[in-house]
Amino acid sequence: MKKTDKQTLAILGSTGSIGTQTLEVVEANPDLFEVYALSAGNNVDLLIKQAKKYLPEVVVIANETLYDRAKKALKDLPVKVFAGSDSVAQVAEFSQVDTVVTAMVGYSGLLPTIKAVVAGKKVALANKETLVVAGELITRLAIQHHSDIIPVDSEHSAVFQCLVGEQENSVEKIILTASGGPFRGNNIADLQNVTPAQALNHPTWKMGNKITIDSASMINKGFEVIEAKWLFGLKSEQIEVVVHPQSIIHSMVQFRDGSIKAQMGEPDMRHPIQYALTFPERLNADVHRIDFAKLGNLSFEKPDLRTFKNLALAYSTLDLGGNMPCVLNAANEIVVYAFIKGQTGFLQMSDIIEKMIQKTAFIKNPTYDDYVSCDNEVRIKTLEEIKKQIQ
Repeated sequence: MKKTDKQTLAILGSTGSIGTQTLEVVEANPDLFEVYALSAGNNVDLLIKQAKKYLPEVVVIANETLYDRAKKALKDLPVKVFAGSDSVAQVAEFSQVDTVVTAMVGYSGLLPTIKAVVAGKKVALANKETLVVAGELITRLAIQHHSDIIPVDSEHSAVFQCLVGEQENSVEKIILTASGGPFRGNNIADLQNVTPAQALNHPTWKMGNKITIDSASMINKGFEVIEAKWLFGLKSEQIEVVVHPQSIIHSMVQFRDGSIKAQMGEPDMRHPIQYALTFPERLNADVHRIDFAKLGNLSFEKPDLRTFKNLALAYSTLDLGGNMPCVLNAANEIVVYAFIKGQTGFLQMSDIIEKMIQKTAFIKNPTYDDYVSCDNEVRIKTLEEIKKQIQ
C-alpha cells in the first residue's frame, strides 16, 4: 500500500538525460513527488549517488555484473537493491508506484512499458522505441487496462498540449519540427567522412550518445513519425516533418478549418517532463522565458529525404506496418553503436538498415513473441552485415 499522498514515481533510466532531468523536476517540487524506484543500465556510480540523495525504496541495475558494487555501496541505507532486466520490468508493476517514467534507451524499454500499461499505471513515455517497435500492441493494451500514456518527447508533448480541449476528428494533420541536427544543409558528398565526434555535436539539445546520433541521421524524427501514429491515431499522410533550426516551436497541429496551433518554448526538456507528470495541471517552472523582441526570425525548411534517407525509411516501414518498424529499430540500434565504434560509416548506416528491411520476412499481425524473435534476428543479421563490410 502507498504510504504517501504524493505522486510516487518509478524512473526507469534515471541516469540518462531524461532521467536526470526528471529528478530535477522532482527536486523542484518535493511536496508533489516521491521517488519510489530508480533503475539504470550500466551507470552504477550515478545510480548509487542518486539513491543516496533521493532514498528510493528500490534501485535496480540492469547489468547484473554491477549488482555487488551497488549492494555494497547502499548496504547502510534502507534501499532494496536488485539487478537484471527482469527486475526492471517488475518495478513497473509495483502497486506502490503511481507513475512510471520510461526513460530507457532503445528496445530495452518495451517490456517495462508493457508491464506498466498492463498494471494500469500512468506512463510518462520518453522511450519512443516502445511505440516504434510495438505501437499496435501497446495502444491496444492501454485501452484494455485503462492506462494513460502521456508523451515526454518535446514534439509529442507539443502535439498533446495543442490537442487539449479539441475534438479528435478535428485534426487535419500534425507538423513535427526537427532541428536538422549538426548536418543540416549538408549533401551526401559532405557526409562521406563524418566522424562520431561530429555527429555527437548537436546544435540545440544535450542528449545521450544514441539519441544524438539518431538526431544527426534523422532517424530519430522518423521514429517520432511512427510514434505519433499510435499516440494520436493518425495516418502517415497526416504527419508532416519540417526542419526548424531554432527549436522554439516544438510541433504544431493543423485543424480541419485551416487554423494551426503551435506549442512554443525554449528547448528545455524539464518542461515536457513536468507537464507529463502534472497533467492536466500546469505548475510554475524555473525555465527560461522567450523574449520575442530578441528572438528574431523563425525559419522552416523541407527535410532532405535523399541525403537523410532514414526519415524516408521510417515512413516506408510505417506504411508497411506489421513487424517492419521493429526491423527498422533493431537494425538502427546495432548500426549506431557500430558507427560510434568506427566500424561503419555515417551514410552506410542507412544502407544497412534498408537492406535489413528488404531481407526480413514480413509479419502482418505480430504478437509480442514475434517482436522479440524479430528483434533478435535482425540484430544478428545486422552484425553479420557490418562484419562483411569490415573484412
